[in-house]
Amino acid sequence: MIIGVPREIKQDEHRVGMTPAGVRDAVAAGIQVLVQNGAGSKIGFLDDHYRRAGATTIERAADLYAQADMIVKVKEPQPDECARLRKGQILFTYLHLAPDGRQTEALERSGVTAFAYETITDARGGLPLLAPMSEIAGRMAVQVGARCLEIEHGGSGLLLGGVPGVLPAKVVVIGGGVVGSNAARTAVGMGADVTVVDRSLGRLAQLDELFGPALKTAFATAETTDNLVTDADLVIGAVLLPGAAAPKLVLRTTIEKMRPGSAVVDVAIDQGGCFETSRATTHSHPTYVAAGVVHYCVANMPGAVARTSTLALTQATLPLIVKLASLGWRQAIVADPHLANGLNVHEGHILCEPVARAQHKPYLSVQELLAG
Repeated sequence: MIIGVPREIKQDEHRVGMTPAGVRDAVAAGIQVLVQNGAGSKIGFLDDHYRRAGATTIERAADLYAQADMIVKVKEPQPDECARLRKGQILFTYLHLAPDGRQTEALERSGVTAFAYETITDARGGLPLLAPMSEIAGRMAVQVGARCLEIEHGGSGLLLGGVPGVLPAKVVVIGGGVVGSNAARTAVGMGADVTVVDRSLGRLAQLDELFGPALKTAFATAETTDNLVTDADLVIGAVLLPGAAAPKLVLRTTIEKMRPGSAVVDVAIDQGGCFETSRATTHSHPTYVAAGVVHYCVANMPGAVARTSTLALTQATLPLIVKLASLGWRQAIVADPHLANGLNVHEGHILCEPVARAQHKPYLSVQELLAG
């Protein structure tokens, strides 16, 4: 099988689907790899590095898509890329389809077999290909949130950790999963007054045991969440429903009650966002002010630290890339039911139930697909 690694064309996206080290391992497994010229140049992975690893570099994206049996990317395919996909080809990337009907329909029309990193599971019930980016996004959320509180970014002029004699900023993290726990870790480390809100008492107990009195926890009733958000200086939305659109947990009326110059960071924006006032932004224009509150809603947050993100992502994706390329998609998902959970679209059918439900489309289970 031939793998194609194109240059990402989404705005401000400099990650790449495979590192040269990942290419070297794939080639050693007997897989041919094509890499588009310049795919990793922004983060120090040069064309010559890929060629030395055994890849063939190729100038035009159209030629790469035409020759490759499997496309390995980072972000969801843009309209021009969707137009190049075809029946019989495998797409392996982040998709986040639930809130994106246009992309879903483009993938259905293409006939491609599309796997979404974010819905692949593991034996522990985790999301192993989403976890590395969630860890990065959680840590970044506090970093960018602290900047949003600065005067020049529209904030009220607060230092997150305070100083002796001046209280630290109040940080509320909604969701105690991978994003939330990493955000809490970073905010606690910076000296902030941190509260994590979650609906799982078990998860709150784990966080309490992990952080001790340095972290506050609260069960996520609507009233508790509303009160904590209203009183917060920085709120981080770290909610995830695998494959599904994010629920709107913070309404505009609550945002309007926050102090002017407060900030929110919506890490769930790639699934539609968990604040009612959220709309997607880019690294070039990352923030806006709504109801007096600074909003940071960049849908590809880890792209700001693209080298770290690419290294972390490739070490997670590489075993599955090799499995798919060596076995083919059908044999690979029979052998690995956790990989099967990543199959979102195949030849016009939706195989991810949360996506089908969110878009009111017919759903075909993997079992029905294989039986048919």
